[in-house]
Amino acid sequence: MYLGTSPISPTALAETIKRGMSNQKGETLYIKADARTQYAKVMKVLEAARTAGVESALLTGQRDASEPGTLVAPKGFGVLVSSPSPSGSESTVLQVLNSGQRTPTLKINNEQIPWANLQSTLKQLVHNRSEKVVRVKADGLLPFGDVVEVTDTCSSAGAKVALVTQGQ
Repeated sequence: MYLGTSPISPTALAETIKRGMSNQKGETLYIKADARTQYAKVMKVLEAARTAGVESALLTGQRDASEPGTLVAPKGFGVLVSSPSPSGSESTVLQVLNSGQRTPTLKINNEQIPWANLQSTLKQLVHNRSEKVVRVKADGLLPFGDVVEVTDTCSSAGAKVALVTQGQ
């Protein structure tokens, strides 16, 4: 695990983020992880950022070609770290479950759906809602790439993503 280019332990991460970004209002912590990284490890980073009171964004890819040596602006989208269901609100919960197969099992509000229907189902669910938030509960053993694919689909369906931490 690195913060910038410096190695850091998970236990020191929250305090280091808080100290380093406490005076930088509106700053975002960009989180980049290898697609094969266990999602539970990424959740530790997201939790540390939430504990430090810092906004987070998941970097999901750099598809634009650039000249060698040229700085490329980070690309990603903001995520919330959430409780499973805030009181008094109707929410959409998307579970990403380890199926033991090549692709995880998806459930929206406890109903299993095929991957091919994910975007259209999400669009229908959030279309007329005032709160266009999808709470994503993903198995910590899944590769981060699977979770990113789901969160990208939520975002493209017009929903904000709230990642539910494992302890919640």
